[in-house]
Amino acid sequence: MASPSLGPNCTVSDDVVFGGDVIVHGYANLYGCKIGDGCRIGTFVEIQRGATLGHRVRVQSHSFICSEIAIGDDVFIGHNVSFINDRYPSVLSAEDGSWNCEVTTVQNCASIGTGSTILAGLEIGEGAIVGAGAVVTKDVPAFTVVAGNPAQVLRELDAVEIATRTGRGEK
Repeated sequence: MASPSLGPNCTVSDDVVFGGDVIVHGYANLYGCKIGDGCRIGTFVEIQRGATLGHRVRVQSHSFICSEIAIGDDVFIGHNVSFINDRYPSVLSAEDGSWNCEVTTVQNCASIGTGSTILAGLEIGEGAIVGAGAVVTKDVPAFTVVAGNPAQVLRELDAVEIATRTGRGEK
């Protein structure tokens, strides 16, 4: 396990796996997750057991990444973003452990805007942009911009925008 730079008052369980050059700002809570090389984790972020972050992911303050969330490389997650991993949570299923966690995947080079909520079992495609405050209730196609509640496709990215986001093609 690489040694991350930890801010004050972080809670990091022994089973967290860190890549190199990771910075975790103060008051973050990390449990049983995997954090890739070059990640930056903001203040008051919680990342739960079974979540994975690829390389160079930036998670801004007050965001919540629950179990069964898989985030690719070069992803930006804005402030106060919440991921949901159970479509029908209840007190009873929480007490007896019978909830149904669903995997949510965020592909490489995606950006998720401040205050967004990402529901369970979805895929946010490569290079996709989720607008601030969006409530994502279905898969987001690669290289599209979505916004609203529920989130709707606003447009597709053009070739220059795709190249800028991914480093592939002509800029």
